[in-house]
Amino acid sequence: MLEIELFQVTAGSEKPANLRKVLQLIDGTEADLAVFPEYLMGVPPEGLTADYVRSVAEPLTGEFIGSIADKLREKGISAVIHAYLLEHGRVSNAAILIEKGSVRAVYRKIHLFDAFGYKESSMFAAGSELAVTKLGGFTAGLAVCFDLRFPELFRALALRGVDLFIIPSAWYRGPSKEEQWYALTRARAHENVAFLVAVNQTGSLFTGRSVLVNPMGHALVDLGEGERSIRVAVDPSEVREAREKVPVLNLLRRDLYREWLATP
Repeated sequence: MLEIELFQVTAGSEKPANLRKVLQLIDGTEADLAVFPEYLMGVPPEGLTADYVRSVAEPLTGEFIGSIADKLREKGISAVIHAYLLEHGRVSNAAILIEKGSVRAVYRKIHLFDAFGYKESSMFAAGSELAVTKLGGFTAGLAVCFDLRFPELFRALALRGVDLFIIPSAWYRGPSKEEQWYALTRARAHENVAFLVAVNQTGSLFTGRSVLVNPMGHALVDLGEGERSIRVAVDPSEVREAREKVPVLNLLRRDLYREWLATP
């Protein structure tokens, strides 16, 4: 069993205040894994800009990421956080899995949010590599928010053995956006017969509605709106049982995924 705590929070524009909030929440959890939303370092009231992102971005060795890693080492637990990751003069929109203080996986968002009038590609460099790692009894794969609209990414992760998708998100409000969130999170879980954890920001800009979906496409929790958290235990044997009932991964055309399945 793996105990996961979903932390649906609002990040303000001040990076130090956001860091203090994250550290306090980690300090208070008894879960094995804490999951936080996208844009965790900060969001101005009017939304992200390239200048803002550049002003708060940092490398893996920076204070924001390093302080969280230190707290996780102290607590002896893991977390998936989000960072504006500065590397070689470029900033990535990055999900980072840190296990007991050590960085185990970094995912740089492949599908940038250039839709609904937004243009993340003006702020971030797109990634190109999958991120997969062992976590407890699971094989975890990382994605970020807008990636949910690209089923081939999740199928590629599943074909690399992933049975737990973890997706920090900042799903903007708008017409039908909650319905799209519901449909996509449930579909990505069930079509790959895997658990899916999607933790969203809340507040004036974002929808909330963080979910944990089981391999049969059922949302075990929905955090609604507002800042809140919940702890849920998940069992890898449930994936095995579901994949015996719905063996889609054994029936598909693997040649269609040859490029994604290449050894990194």
